[in-house]
Amino acid sequence: MSVRVRDYMVLSVEHLTDAATVGEAVDTVTRSRHHGLPVVDRDGRLVGFVSAKELLRYADQRDRRLREIIHPGTYTATADMGLDDVARIMFRFGLRDLPIVDDEGRLVGIVSNLDIVRSHFERASPAKAETLRKLLADRYRVDFTYRRGLVPIDRLKPTQWKVFEDELEGRRYELERGFAEPVLVVQKGDDWILVDGHHRALAAREMGLTHLQAFILTSTRPEEFARQEIGLEREARDHHLATLDDIEIDRAAHHPLIEITTQLIRRFEGPEWKATSGDA
Repeated sequence: MSVRVRDYMVLSVEHLTDAATVGEAVDTVTRSRHHGLPVVDRDGRLVGFVSAKELLRYADQRDRRLREIIHPGTYTATADMGLDDVARIMFRFGLRDLPIVDDEGRLVGIVSNLDIVRSHFERASPAKAETLRKLLADRYRVDFTYRRGLVPIDRLKPTQWKVFEDELEGRRYELERGFAEPVLVVQKGDDWILVDGHHRALAAREMGLTHLQAFILTSTRPEEFARQEIGLEREARDHHLATLDDIEIDRAAHHPLIEITTQLIRRFEGPEWKATSGDA
């Protein structure tokens, strides 16, 4: 089943009316986290979109009405459109937000580029779960199923012994905005073995959360599976990992991806780059 806009659009939309003044619009956009807002008429029909850049042009005319300055019309989508189609539209025209309208043109929601990212995260997780399911089934000759659900953070058994502080910060940002990817967990008896998502789990715990969204793999023959020690458990035992408290947080080094990026920047900003950049 294809993913539709209605599956990810935000229903509660910050917006302005076309009767609002430039000054009121500037104050509203400044207080919000958005670069601009949809504009509706008195009946709730979408008439345009005003950006911070447009408001700057009229910053010295704070008493003018929005209906006098905005360009009529804007890009829109409907709730039944495919999300991938909407993503292409947003990419093609460089849009950060796309208003969603009903058949009468009334504003009913909005999709942001962050919602697009979140949808791809969530669609990537089942593929990871399916890959792990096949690996476990082939290795231990026991079939598995998986489902999506909540897992208790304080009962997760880690299998990764070190995480990076800067990556934790990134995961906190994702969790606060609601587009963090679900973690991947194998349920074995009373144990919740954390396979993927250690940074997310630690970040969530630091934020005071008690549960996380997860894809949970469960054996179809739990008693037989419980008698086997899987490689992940041996790895956890070898590194003395029982709870999230046993994970080392590296606050000095960077996550490998960030470290690589930093090295590239230094390289391109260093003397060797300046000396050879003319040959590029």
